[in-house]
Amino acid sequence: MPQPSAPSARTRLVREADRAVYDRAAAYKILDEGFICHVGFVADGQPFVIPTGYSRVGDNFYFHGSAASRMLRRVDEGVPVCVTVTLLDGLVLARSIFNHSMNYRSVVILGTAHAVTDPQEKLEALRLLSEHIIPGRWAESRQPNEKELKATSILKLPIEEFSAKVRQGPVIDDEEDYAFETWAGVVPLNLVAGEPLDDARLMPGLKAPEYAKNYTRKR
Repeated sequence: MPQPSAPSARTRLVREADRAVYDRAAAYKILDEGFICHVGFVADGQPFVIPTGYSRVGDNFYFHGSAASRMLRRVDEGVPVCVTVTLLDGLVLARSIFNHSMNYRSVVILGTAHAVTDPQEKLEALRLLSEHIIPGRWAESRQPNEKELKATSILKLPIEEFSAKVRQGPVIDDEEDYAFETWAGVVPLNLVAGEPLDDARLMPGLKAPEYAKNYTRKR
């Protein structure tokens, strides 16, 4: 069972500290709902932020990409990384432009990652990443062959130094602005899947599986 974690000096929120969340279970719930992260690192003095897919397994965060990727090769050298995941839940429209905001949930993880080299762990990490993005798909797909495995890198980042930040709730206006005559409120936002679109070369008689027809990110 995940345990609460005391924030480090680098992950302790200073601005809007009331939105800080340091509980592992709460942070993991955010990570388990998202499936795109942004990996920040510095190479030759130049900062880069690269989006990629990910999964969480216990207290480890896995992300993947091409073995030829500059990001993955650089990160595997032990450079510090900053990984962020953000879920956008709504637009908060206040009476004043200054007090407009967004309802969101986010997690930041700091640390160093290393490449997974054990073939079995690598294959299992790929399976878990696939299952994290769309459960049920791995078993119905062709498994990676040796060439594909060599062309893919999996990085493992221990979730040790992290924090989450959450903004939920209604508009918060300055008291004098409540008399301003304009609509105020929250526009909820949800990630909603559309109807699956058959591939043009789909074999006759094959129908979209339930996990595609009823896809959702809510966990």
